[in-house]
Amino acid sequence: MGKIAFVYAGQGDQYPGMGQELTQQYPCAAEVFARCDAVRPNTSRQCFGADEEELKQTVNTQPCLFAFELAATAVLRQAGIQPAAVAGFSLGEVAAATAAGIFDLETGFRAVCLRGQLMQQASEQVDAAMAAVVKLTPETVCRLCSEFDAVYPVNFNCPGQITVSGLAEQMQEFSKLVRAAGGRAIPLKVRGAFHSPFMADAAQAFGQALEEIPVSPNTIPLYSNVTGQPYDAEARHLLSRQICSPVQWESTICHMIASGIDTFIEIGPGMTLTNMTKKINSSVKTYCVKELTAILQEVCPC
Repeated sequence: MGKIAFVYAGQGDQYPGMGQELTQQYPCAAEVFARCDAVRPNTSRQCFGADEEELKQTVNTQPCLFAFELAATAVLRQAGIQPAAVAGFSLGEVAAATAAGIFDLETGFRAVCLRGQLMQQASEQVDAAMAAVVKLTPETVCRLCSEFDAVYPVNFNCPGQITVSGLAEQMQEFSKLVRAAGGRAIPLKVRGAFHSPFMADAAQAFGQALEEIPVSPNTIPLYSNVTGQPYDAEARHLLSRQICSPVQWESTICHMIASGIDTFIEIGPGMTLTNMTKKINSSVKTYCVKELTAILQEVCPC
């Protein structure tokens, strides 16, 4: 086994009941959820018992996913699995920053709760939507977006997949142009135009709030959504800026592989990042928390 990276998922893979089995099997995971509940009561209840509609609300999705992801991290680390680097997709970058030591658990959780609140507030100001565009090149997607004044390419996920944010009324026409160009626009399970200029106010407010939050140097390399490279700037700036900036995920994975990472473990309730990584580079090993038994058997150093 070579160098391992933990990559933390963003919104979209949440589902009712996520994390319940994990807490039943692993006391360290239950402890993480209990600590999150102490900061934000009912986080566990939402993860384990809320319906899809409640979990889809950004103000709930972000803290619930963070709690799940840090609980899974605790299980892996207790088993002796330590990452050589971490990265996170969108909200997952706050979880990754916490895993990297920039925040302690409670501070990171408070930060992600605030982030969810600010992004939901920004989303409620405009009727917007997001879609994953497949089967087209980044150049084609950017060209199609340029034909609208409120549609933006926001997540450069992997070859053949770019996520777009925009006004709902313009996204319908945009989807028609995508089909005409030979692609497909798949609506995402989120509410808002994330990583676009529509999030500028949320990014500014989050940055101001982070000025009052204690931050420590990261203890392992943390890769940035904004640059695709390891953090080389002050953490508060990158974490706030990424809210209204495109996610350079394909670049991030490529740079991690170039640094020697050959095994990626997706920390999240689904397989979105795992599938993206396979499309970026099929030669690396990929796992997700859904395959926890396999991870503990094949990756665990003990």
